[in-house]
Amino acid sequence: MFTGIIESLGTIKNIQEDNGNLHINISSAITHELKIDQSVAHDGVCLTVVALQDETYTVTAIQETLNKTNIKEWKTGRYVNLERAMKLGDRLDGHIVQGHVDQTAICRVAKETNGSWYYTFEYDKTANNITIEKGSITVNGVSLTVVDSKSNSFSVAIIPYTYEHTNFKNIKEGNMVNLEFDVIGKYVARLHGLSR
Repeated sequence: MFTGIIESLGTIKNIQEDNGNLHINISSAITHELKIDQSVAHDGVCLTVVALQDETYTVTAIQETLNKTNIKEWKTGRYVNLERAMKLGDRLDGHIVQGHVDQTAICRVAKETNGSWYYTFEYDKTANNITIEKGSITVNGVSLTVVDSKSNSFSVAIIPYTYEHTNFKNIKEGNMVNLEFDVIGKYVARLHGLSR
């Protein structure tokens, strides 16, 4: 379980293809605190640390993960949002995040508005995922509040701190992002027959 509060940015140092899987080598300020078998959310995708080397660590993305996330578009040099799994007893500053990406979305609007930033994301509504006004959404692993909820799009407003300390500053119109919809909302929608 995660909270959607980003701890650090990681930099992709190398990507190696292996029988359809991708081994991704990442450097970050928290590398020295990681352990093999530890779960870390990367742009909202829960991946397991499989190797540690000096200032870098390696995770592996399998085909199922590549099919449902934007990892297939990652390149060397990309910044990724990192969050380690939450500890029991810690404050839940964001919302309950599983690290299981539901689908991707495309950024349609990215603009600065009087010291904050406003983004609109459009997603495929045939997956039957929903947002609600003032509800929670995770975009690239960042816990955010939904603004302007529509049937296949929503907007978020980003404060300067989040903009500077996550990879939101690199998201441009046309870029693909990872979405994890609110887990409580998904259960309620399922019970009411609104979702799969």
